[in-house]
Amino acid sequence: MNEVMIIIISTFAIATLLNIILKKFDIPTIIGYIFTGIIISKIFVLDSGHNEDIAHLAEFGIVFLMFTIGLEFSIEHLKQMKVEVFVNGLLQVILSSFLFFIISYYILDIDIKSSLIIATALSLSSTAIVLKIMNENETINTKFGKKSLGILLFQDIAVIPILIMVDILITTEKSISSILITTAIHAIIVLAILFIFGKYIVEKFLKVASVSNEIYIASILLIVLASSYIAHAFGFSYSLGAFIAGMTIAETKYKHQIEADLIPFRDILLGLFFITIGMQINTDVIFNNYLLILSLLIIIMTLKGFLIFFIIKYKSSARTAIKTAFSLSQVGEFSLVVLAIASSNYLIDLVIIEIFIPIIVLSMIITPFILKNIVTLSNLIIKEEKMIDIDIKGDQYSGHIIICGYSNTGKDIVNKLELKKLSYVIIEHDIKLVEEAKKDNKNIIFGNATQISLLNALNIKEASSVILAIEKFKKLQMVIDTINSIDKNIAIIAKVSNQDEYDILKEYNIKHVLNRSEVMSDILLQEALKCRL
Repeated sequence: MNEVMIIIISTFAIATLLNIILKKFDIPTIIGYIFTGIIISKIFVLDSGHNEDIAHLAEFGIVFLMFTIGLEFSIEHLKQMKVEVFVNGLLQVILSSFLFFIISYYILDIDIKSSLIIATALSLSSTAIVLKIMNENETINTKFGKKSLGILLFQDIAVIPILIMVDILITTEKSISSILITTAIHAIIVLAILFIFGKYIVEKFLKVASVSNEIYIASILLIVLASSYIAHAFGFSYSLGAFIAGMTIAETKYKHQIEADLIPFRDILLGLFFITIGMQINTDVIFNNYLLILSLLIIIMTLKGFLIFFIIKYKSSARTAIKTAFSLSQVGEFSLVVLAIASSNYLIDLVIIEIFIPIIVLSMIITPFILKNIVTLSNLIIKEEKMIDIDIKGDQYSGHIIICGYSNTGKDIVNKLELKKLSYVIIEHDIKLVEEAKKDNKNIIFGNATQISLLNALNIKEASSVILAIEKFKKLQMVIDTINSIDKNIAIIAKVSNQDEYDILKEYNIKHVLNRSEVMSDILLQEALKCRL
């Protein structure tokens, strides 16, 4: 017991310190967790390949990883992205799987079952890393961001049939046809139990459990674990049950509350999963086979990137295709899920697993650096296209107000400007908001407010003022820097969320800075005094 406690304390200490250091270099915590696993396995001489406790711990992490994906799964989201998900995504998974199967079976001489599992695993990319970095970089709503999201959504869906395929391969005593029939029947039973339970019982159960926060969290864990066990009892993996549990809860009115309550819990469990992945990395294997590992890493990422490029290029620009290819060329966390399950059921030789895990992890470690420098990398192959239309002429704007951002704040400002019949133009980088504004006959332009060429085209020097209706402070600073580089005398009006942000903007010598928290506190106090009177 004492030894276990020492391992747990050491794991948390190393993970915390390592991620604090890595965060300074904008390196995702996932990588810190993986390195924590490697360090812990070396310090305590943990052989994860033969350690049953660690294998169970990893599977527990997988269960909650699949639950969080199920919780975020949206049927409506899929309907809006039919081509990106069901055309691009399907082609990418099928073609990548076929190509990697040929390499595994015919070139690397791996047996057919192992080749099939490895091929499908390598076709998947990292949802966790790609979407996290894209959200931070605000590129999720760009053309290549939407293409990437569509493929990632299909890959998340494809995990389910891949896991079912693994379950089928585990059972070798019966014929394939009987396995498929039995699997289909069991699948119908499991889905019926879980969805009927979800539709008629879960919401009422959560309503009763919500009387106490502790009971509420415990009830969610109960639903996840019970669903996982039901799936396992019918011959499926625990993770499949967890995915369905997530979808079940996602259909209730408690979805957003659960998401908010479980964010820290979810992140810790995901961290736990990636720590166990780090524990599975055999550094001796890496040192003894580094040429093979590096060669396969380059081959896999290059081939995968080329496939994605040609799939996207068919109906998109070459630049969008190359950015999407760079974004999704890595192999992701679900690949580790598939290989972990296959390994625990002895479907793949441990030596092969020890070769492919470092390849997958290295591709994930490289990805944040690729995404942060994607414009530079893309420019090496295809020069950047102009974002603005040459029809925009600066001389049509004078004494106008430029509004950067068309969020809720931006919309309110525009409506008030129209009532006062003042001239304005909006800059927005989210194409959905641009289309929405154009339907309402708003004067809006799709573009990036950090582009000097766009601001000059809108005759910013002749503008009466520039209102920054931007929520993210880092992006706000970037826009201010761009405007100041054009002319420091341009009147900028900005809002901030707290005193720290207010102090930072005051250093820019901006005269019109509104502290939202201070303004709101004054309004609330005035209302409270009115009530008193």
